[in-house]
Amino acid sequence: MRIGELSRRTGVPTRLLRYYEEQDLLHPDRAVNGYRDYGETDVRDVQQIRGLLDSGLTTEMIRAILPYLSGPDEIHLPPQCLTPQTAALLSGEIDRIQARIDCLARNRDRLRAYLTVVQPVVQPVVQPVVQPVVQPVVRPKEEDL
Repeated sequence: MRIGELSRRTGVPTRLLRYYEEQDLLHPDRAVNGYRDYGETDVRDVQQIRGLLDSGLTTEMIRAILPYLSGPDEIHLPPQCLTPQTAALLSGEIDRIQARIDCLARNRDRLRAYLTVVQPVVQPVVQPVVQPVVQPVVRPKEEDL
């Protein structure tokens, strides 16, 4: 399939698809006329790349792990393939993610504390108990009839 079809099927603009190729994340075949030719596996790869980028991974990290992904929730990196550089990259990414989590938790706690201070405490509204007024029944006198 050509780049426009891959773009339509994945929702990723053609410009980004070319960027993924520049970043060595996609490897399309080339037709005789020089056009990129993508296969069905490229649809899955582009969706995988988008998900990983959306989760905060860098293209460098994705490039290191993409060959070992077999689905959105699975990484199959055989131990013999784990180079010291890839291990350092993964450790650095774990540290970066943890730092983001810590920062988000601090910001959440600060916002919660701020709202606690500035929001007025809502007191439950107590409705006064209204006693029904009993009016005596006045009957007309016979002479008024």
